[in-house]
Amino acid sequence: MLLRLKPVVLILLLVWWLPFSVPLLAELLISEALLQRIENEYDSDARQRVEAWQILMQENQDLTEREKLAVVNDFFNSNVLFVDDILLWDKEDYWATPIEMLSIGAGDCEDYSIAKYFTLKQLGVDEDKLRITYVKAIDLNQAHMVLTYFENKRAIPLVLDNLINEIQPASRRQDLTPVYSFNGTGLWLAKSRGEGQRVGDASRLSLWEDLAARMRAETVAD
Repeated sequence: MLLRLKPVVLILLLVWWLPFSVPLLAELLISEALLQRIENEYDSDARQRVEAWQILMQENQDLTEREKLAVVNDFFNSNVLFVDDILLWDKEDYWATPIEMLSIGAGDCEDYSIAKYFTLKQLGVDEDKLRITYVKAIDLNQAHMVLTYFENKRAIPLVLDNLINEIQPASRRQDLTPVYSFNGTGLWLAKSRGEGQRVGDASRLSLWEDLAARMRAETVAD
């Protein structure tokens, strides 16, 4: 569903978000012990997906940013099935870590966007160029999440979406209406919606904090 956030909570969110400006995956460590746990809990295919992700991040550091976008978008769209949170996690809303998503081999639009965001950061793309963006998918008549990339502050953003594989500029995505976007350093309204407009709720603070904690715990060396 679309997020609803009172103005006072929005201000608190912007202040609260600042500590997370440091990359959560500053140095991703996927140990053999972690891979073995994934294989034991899921199966060998789950392990292979996580290993492929690790290889992707190791072998594509020297690509151009456009090439990195394409590689990352294709990897997650090709290796992960779309499944709603209630079916995967028995929760209305759960933000999976990239490792959780790849281990289970499924996720929703939020999980795709979050995984692409952190993977591109790991590949050296400046966080300021990336925003996780909530939109309304007009054709589906429902809330949706995508990752957007701004080559510079004046550029029309590119949209990385699990609904279609082709990365397109936002100007060509007339089927999406932006609502707001965020990254590790802030949150932005897509456009003015009038004084007192609600765009989210405070539960999203705990979702992001919980995601951050799980990502750190996953990469702790055994």
